Amino acid sequence: MGEINKLSAIEAAHQFIHKYFPYCQGALLAGSVVRGEATETSDLDIVIFNHTISSSYRESLIEFGWAIEVFVHNLSSYKHFFKNDVERARPSLPRMISEGIILRDVGMMDSIKKEANELLANGPAEWSAETIKTKRYFITDALDDFIGCSNRAEEIFIASTLAELVSEFVLRTNQKWIGASKWIVRALRNYEEDFANHFVEVFDHFYRTGEKKPVIELVDQVLEPFGGRLFHGFLLGKK
Repeated sequence: MGEINKLSAIEAAHQFIHKYFPYCQGALLAGSVVRGEATETSDLDIVIFNHTISSSYRESLIEFGWAIEVFVHNLSSYKHFFKNDVERARPSLPRMISEGIILRDVGMMDSIKKEANELLANGPAEWSAETIKTKRYFITDALDDFIGCSNRAEEIFIASTLAELVSEFVLRTNQKWIGASKWIVRALRNYEEDFANHFVEVFDHFYRTGEKKPVIELVDQVLEPFGGRLFHGFLLGKK
């Protein structure tokens, strides 16, 4: 009965803002409900801009039949998060603001959205040759562990580490944004659909069958344009 009477995402977001942030200068509804990807467990991501807030914060609540994640900023604090998101190459806040539906605006949301859109379009900083070399080494190290491991339980977790390292390498060497959890595969698909599908198939095949060869071949294909695996001669921190 509760589900039948559940408010729509937009209506719930409007009521939430009216109840908790009636005097805010701007508000956005973002996340899966905006992208048309909502599931039964999806929450509402709401971004608030309020000049009376001294520092940014995040809060989780259940209101109006929805789990709600609210991200509260003043009119300058969001810039610090933009900067941090660029440095880590995971544009969480810029993406929310870019895709978000404006729920309230006193005349500043267009400029903040423009900042977010420009940041997303520019992509993350290019990796240096030294960073690429270091990443090659750590991928090689994980791959060697994967190849040599005969313990099924350990193999599963090494494969998970390898998948994360390789996905990051592919995306960053192509100056694309990375992600975590479900955003890893989304970031790969944003980069190249065919590669993303192959990447998922290779690791899914390993998890189902235990066959390592396709994973090893994929890793070698990714590393090959940059010099392949790296172990001998790698230095880190030596003066």
